[in-house]
Amino acid sequence: MLPWRRLLRPLAVLTLTAAALVAPTGAAQAASAPSSGWNNWSCKPSAAHPRPVVLVHGTFGNSVDNWLGLAPYLVHRGYCVYSLDYGQLPGVPFFNGLGPIDKSAGQLDVFVDKVLAATGSAKTDIIGHSQGGMMPRYYLKFLGGAEKVNALVGLAPDNHGTTLLGFTKLLPYFPGAEDLISTATPGLADQIAGSAFQQKLNEGGDTVPGVKYTVIATQYDEVVTPYRSAFLNGPNVRNVVLQDLCVLDLSEHVAIGLTDRIAWHEALNALDPAHAERTTCASVFD
Repeated sequence: MLPWRRLLRPLAVLTLTAAALVAPTGAAQAASAPSSGWNNWSCKPSAAHPRPVVLVHGTFGNSVDNWLGLAPYLVHRGYCVYSLDYGQLPGVPFFNGLGPIDKSAGQLDVFVDKVLAATGSAKTDIIGHSQGGMMPRYYLKFLGGAEKVNALVGLAPDNHGTTLLGFTKLLPYFPGAEDLISTATPGLADQIAGSAFQQKLNEGGDTVPGVKYTVIATQYDEVVTPYRSAFLNGPNVRNVVLQDLCVLDLSEHVAIGLTDRIAWHEALNALDPAHAERTTCASVFD
């Protein structure tokens, strides 16, 4: 990075943080998020937004905390929005997304059916953060989800696994470490680049016909590394680097899902491409 850009980074953080605070954000509604229309099972999609949106949290996340910002953001714009908990481990409260990912995809399958039955819709759209942007691909590819999903939007998804800044490459040097992770937290082991799960997920192509894919990645991702491993190859795919939309956006892996209105605006465009508006740094005020 050039020196002048390094000097500008603190200023950029302050600018975008201040903008997020003054913009009409869902964070102001966080204390009452579930009662604000999110997970409202009587919600009926409108003609303008005919498909419900299912939000899929990331590893260590849950159906509430991961979406205190994005869920109200979407509800305010007229969408029926739902979120689920998945990948729970026995005796581990609050922190989900740790169970085997193929089993988690089965939980998503059941939840999507529930959403479609409640709303009367033929298809849904899915937005997922981190593992939540990658796990639905298993549902689409192996569990018949492609017939029920119009679009999948991933916010910093680990579509081809992660090296976790290279640390996963050190595991073979610690006897028993890989077995311990696989046994105790199989959802983490499945996300390691080159894992058996990743090989099965990506074998024969990244995508399935009939689904539109959008990946929104950040070059400052410290969890999904290298960050371009989030990208998909195939038809109906749009890969976006957040900093190409706004060079001042310094969101890393967590912030892109929890607080980044620029990423959310681009996700909104993916849900309704016919009415898409260009995403820029000013989108933080939308």
